[in-house]
Amino acid sequence: MNKQELLEKNQDRRTRCIVYTRVMGYHRPVESFNIGKKAEHNQRVKFVESKNCL
Repeated sequence: MNKQELLEKNQDRRTRCIVYTRVMGYHRPVESFNIGKKAEHNQRVKFVESKNCL
């Protein structure tokens, strides 16, 4: 079963989540951003810090 089939099968169980991000020292929900700020948030590069960092 691929990802799309799983999403369609469990559509009735899914709920909308609120994504927060830190802006100027405050945590704000992304859904309250204007169009330009939402586009900037989508362009951000996400990374996973390795466990071997000092």
